[in-house]
Amino acid sequence: MIKFTKYIWLYFLISSFVLSAGIYSLVRFGLRPSIDFAGGTLVELRVPSSVSADDISTKARSIGMEVSSVQRSGKATFLVRSKSETDATITTLAQSIASESAVIVLRKETVGPILGKELLQKASVAAAIAITVILLYVAYAFKNIKYGVSAIIALVHDVMVVIGMFSLFGHFYGVEVDTLFVTAVLTAMSFSVHDTIVVFDRIREYLRRDRSRPFEELVNVALTETMNRSITNSFTIIFMLVALILMGGDSIRWFIVALLIGTVSGTYSSPFIAVPILFLWHKWEKEKAHTGV
Repeated sequence: MIKFTKYIWLYFLISSFVLSAGIYSLVRFGLRPSIDFAGGTLVELRVPSSVSADDISTKARSIGMEVSSVQRSGKATFLVRSKSETDATITTLAQSIASESAVIVLRKETVGPILGKELLQKASVAAAIAITVILLYVAYAFKNIKYGVSAIIALVHDVMVVIGMFSLFGHFYGVEVDTLFVTAVLTAMSFSVHDTIVVFDRIREYLRRDRSRPFEELVNVALTETMNRSITNSFTIIFMLVALILMGGDSIRWFIVALLIGTVSGTYSSPFIAVPILFLWHKWEKEKAHTGV
């Protein structure tokens, strides 16, 4: 049996370091919204192999387009994001890059700022509903609000890690958040709770068997027995995500990165955030009952 509870201060220190960097970036720089939220035009172009992203950016600016990013999406295709533009402007851009026959506009999507605001509101509501339902379900399943609150704190920890990291990515690498990012955050939330419930269930099982044993001992035994399973399960997912980052297309790369960060954070938070909070809460209740305060 490994005495995991002996190093609670270290777990919280690591989380504080990661969260503080992300929160600082969020406050200072915020997130870079894509056209899904900010509104604008997304154009996918197929161009000659000799044309680079810098060439497209230069041509776009020369005709007065306000381009926010140019991202390679395939061997000879690029995604161009800009403020709302007309079909005539897009045609002019294609002609300025190369001869009209050499550049093909594969798709053009325009999202207005009102629709972008609506998407952001719906994403926020979806996250709030998910957190509330998870809290109520876990509290009901374990017949104790402590389990639900501990799981939610770990979940919020994971969400803040992902959002904070993408704030840093947005500032240093120009990475934008879109609807795929929202999907990744919601997926990370579900993974975090799933892993937490596995550990909580093992703790509950030992409590049913022998309530005379110290709660700290039950926690350490449960973590020791589930740690190997959690790490093995997580690495099977991590290996797949890393392969997608290396071999997948650019259009989904940052979506996969968000999933990877959420998976790693969820694997960490279940044993090292949720369980320590549950343990400290139980310890506080016991001391309070003992002193009669």
